[in-house]
Amino acid sequence: MSTERAAKLIQGTTGGWEVVVGLEVHCQVLSNAKLFSGAATAFGADPNSQVSFVDAAMPGMLPVINKFCVEQAVRTGLGLKAQINLRSVFDRKNYFYADLPAGYQISQYKNPIVGEGEVLIDLPGGEVARVGIERLHLEQDAGKSIHDQHPDHSFVDLNRAGIALMEIVTKPDMRSAEEASLFLRKLRAIVRYLGTCDGNMEEGSMRADVNVSVRKPGTPFNTRCEIKNMNSMRFIVQAIEYESRRQIDVLESGGTIAQQTLLFDTKTGETRPMRSKEEAHDYRYFPDPDLLPLEFEQSWVDEIAASLPELPDAKKDRFMAMGLNAYDALVLVAEKETAEYFEAMLAAGVDAKSAANWLNNEYFGRLNKAGLSVTEGPVSAAANAEIIKMVGENIISGKIAKDVLDIVWAEGGDPRAIVETRGLKQVTDTGAIEKAVDAVIAANPDKVEAAKLKPAMAGWFVGQVMKATGGKANPGTVNALIKARLGLPD
Repeated sequence: MSTERAAKLIQGTTGGWEVVVGLEVHCQVLSNAKLFSGAATAFGADPNSQVSFVDAAMPGMLPVINKFCVEQAVRTGLGLKAQINLRSVFDRKNYFYADLPAGYQISQYKNPIVGEGEVLIDLPGGEVARVGIERLHLEQDAGKSIHDQHPDHSFVDLNRAGIALMEIVTKPDMRSAEEASLFLRKLRAIVRYLGTCDGNMEEGSMRADVNVSVRKPGTPFNTRCEIKNMNSMRFIVQAIEYESRRQIDVLESGGTIAQQTLLFDTKTGETRPMRSKEEAHDYRYFPDPDLLPLEFEQSWVDEIAASLPELPDAKKDRFMAMGLNAYDALVLVAEKETAEYFEAMLAAGVDAKSAANWLNNEYFGRLNKAGLSVTEGPVSAAANAEIIKMVGENIISGKIAKDVLDIVWAEGGDPRAIVETRGLKQVTDTGAIEKAVDAVIAANPDKVEAAKLKPAMAGWFVGQVMKATGGKANPGTVNALIKARLGLPD
């Protein structure tokens, strides 16, 4: 689980280059109130309708810490297997912008609430890589400047001002755009399992600043550039790939990389400079005089730890212990709701492998085609479980099972009742199946001779009989009869 793994190199004119990626991920804390005020946090509210005097930085207004946001940060730290610091300090990060009313952001600098941790990511080929977590600190969000509603003026919406953010800073442990994407997906799954962030990148509740540099394998880290405010997995991958290639071109042409902050233009697929990269002293950090150091007891942390749910890694291991392969288990634990759906099918009496195969091969494909999540799909876990159980009970064939799923998807209803009322039960009458087998054999004498030379062709006859019986014949019985009639080995 080391980060010292075989790197995927990008080839330049001077040989291979290794990409080095670190992330600063801003996760909006799931809370009904802001970090230092009681103002609401609902997404999509009318501009400036969720702003307290504290958020607007009115004179004399003092911040009051939201204990629940602190608890959510601790929960997240525990989910990241990180050190929880029993004493942390809030600092003022000073900079001017129109949507930052106070002229500073309350954040944490030298003494964050959460220290070092780790996230494990599953790489293609079965390898597991460790991405180190440097820290997690709490801070308040800024407001939003709006520049496209008037030809001469910009507007400011302070609804987001003061919303609690967890900034999760990784170590520079990722070695490709793909690994960065895998890390973000895993982090998103963890915070969603924990209930500390909804992970909705489209709404801005999870976004990332991406630090990219390149180096020759085995050499020290090079100067990095930071790509700001990315809220799309696809664009993050594109930005890393473009920026790493840009840096390689600069270095191979004899230039040097200037440390700077970049924006990614989604229309051109290119990065462009935003400003020179700030250092900590540029922000003039100092402890916030209005907030005491944040201190709590280990017993409180232990209580939170005891309440944590089963997280993706542990759930994946448990599913694999049931007989699932790594790929199937990863698909099922990627989203909390998907794992819950799968476990509801197990509770309904379906074995793990049958449920996983059915979901991955049949139901999830229909969901993807329709653009639906598992919680939005029209077929309940109980209904899917009943379909699989009817196959196991030899009431319907695998082909008919797919037809029943299509009917339940389109019309709803009880799968067993649908099978009964529509005459979809599997034909188990050996005499009726024998007639269908004999008819197919009689109609295809050339195929009979070919099958005697190539026994694998028995599958063709099985398919024809299943077609002739509308998929209702028992496939095992059909296969046995075909082999017996053609004199093929079992």
